[in-house]
Parts: sequence; C-alpha cells; structure tokens
Amino acid sequence: MTNLIANQLKTNEQSDGSQSLNKNSSNSSSSSNNSDVAIALKVFLILIILALASCFFVVVKAGERGVLMQFGAVQQQILNEGIHPIVPLVNTVKKMSVRVQNQTISEEAASGDLQTVYVDVDLNWHLIPETINLVYQEIGNQRAVIDRIITPAMTEVLKNAIASHTAEEVITKRGEIIAALTQNLIDRLEPYHIAVNDIALTQVHFSPEFSKAVEAKQVAAQRAKKADYITQKAIKKAEAMVYLAKGKAEAQRILSETLTPQVMQQQAIAKWNGKLPKVMGGSKNQVFDLKQLIPTF
Repeated sequence: MTNLIANQLKTNEQSDGSQSLNKNSSNSSSSSNNSDVAIALKVFLILIILALASCFFVVVKAGERGVLMQFGAVQQQILNEGIHPIVPLVNTVKKMSVRVQNQTISEEAASGDLQTVYVDVDLNWHLIPETINLVYQEIGNQRAVIDRIITPAMTEVLKNAIASHTAEEVITKRGEIIAALTQNLIDRLEPYHIAVNDIALTQVHFSPEFSKAVEAKQVAAQRAKKADYITQKAIKKAEAMVYLAKGKAEAQRILSETLTPQVMQQQAIAKWNGKLPKVMGGSKNQVFDLKQLIPTF
C-alpha cells in the first residue's frame, strides 16, 4: 500500500512538471508571435508614411521637364530636373521629354517632270524646354506631337521640295533639296514650339522604268564622250600633220633661197674625200683616171 501511494505521488509530480513546461513553451511562442506582428505593423506604418510623403514631392528625371497643373489647369511654371514639392489633390505634373528624338517617314512623291520618286527621310527634333507647357496645353503629349504635327509637316514639305525639281535634280542637287527641307520644316514647326536639329535623305530611288531610262541615257552619254574623244584625237593628229608639212615646206623654201652656187660648191668640197672618180668613155670601154688628166707640179 505504501508503495502504491509513493508511486501515485511520483506520477502526480511528473504530470505537474510536464504541464509547467508546456505552459512556459506556450508563453514563449505567444511572445514571439506578438513581436513579429509588432515589426510588421511598424514596417506597414513606415510604408504608409513614405507613400503619403511621396505625394508631396515629384521627381523630374534628366532630359525631362514637368508641366505643372493646378486642378487640371496648365500653369506657367515649368519644373526642371530634380525634386519639387507639390500639393496633393491640387497639383498634378505631366513629364515631357526634351531630348533629341528621331522620326523617319517613307514617302512617294512626284518630281517636276512627273516621275515617281520614293524617298526615306530622317528628322532629328526636340521640344523647346522653355515652352514645354504650351506644347502640352495646345497639342498634348509627345505621341500627339508626332501624329498631329511632325509627320504631316514632313510629308507636305517633302512633296513640295520634290515637285520643284526634276528627277535628275533630286540626285544632282541633293544638298540643295536638304537645305530647302530644313528651312521649310523650321518655319513650319517653330509656331508649335518644336526645334529642328537636322534632316537627311537616307534613301532615294525611282520606278524601274525610269531607272532603265537613266541607265540607257548614261550609256549613250558615255558612248558620245568616247566618240567625241576619238574625233578630237583625229583632229589633233591632222592638225599636227598639217603643221609638220608646213614646217617642211618652209624649211625647203628657206633652203632654196639660201642655196647659191658658191654654197653648193663649198658643200661639195666639204664632203669630197680627196679621191677623183674613174669614168668610162669611148666605144672601147676604156677607163680613164682623172688623176692622170690633172697636171702635177
């Protein structure tokens, strides 16, 4: 009996110890969970504060300008690059790029001699920073600027420039056409606060029929040049022969005027080698030595 009572007491003590450990473990887990929740709440509050604070500021990046609006109305103040304070719900900012941008169009135009010309044009342009608010107010965003202003202007100016030149001049006077395009585009885009940096005709080609005609014309021109060269060469050769004949005739004339008997005798003596010739004469074919006929002293 005594042993049973002792065992029962021992079992009760172990049960109480186990319950105490479980309680401590539960308290520790609850404390850890409470700590995680507190950290999450702090992070959430910080994020909310940052989000609210960002509503009071706007950042304009490099190469941009900010169009400031108050209750939707465009203001004259233009926000430059950097961070700027604004009033939430009162002010809004539209960011616009003022960097140089490229616009390419491919157009079919008629030349002054009614030939079809296919032209690719590259235009480098940018919005004027000092009037960026007027651009947004009068036209809209950059997509609207391209669709409503730049593309139609390029098309019209290009067709007018091509129409004022023949198809051949489109090639031979390319620099003149580019200069005219540039000036006309500057005049056309300036009222819309758009600046032209430069323009280039990247591709110029014609219909297959006209290209063949140009090639045939070039071949004919080359043949004509070759024929002209041959003709000029023959003329030069004939002129040289005439001058040579005139020179010989003049030399003969001068020689005949200066060739007197005395001169001829002197020339004969100068060329004589000192030997008298032997001659044949008579019917007997006798040979006479002229030395024997000349008396010696």
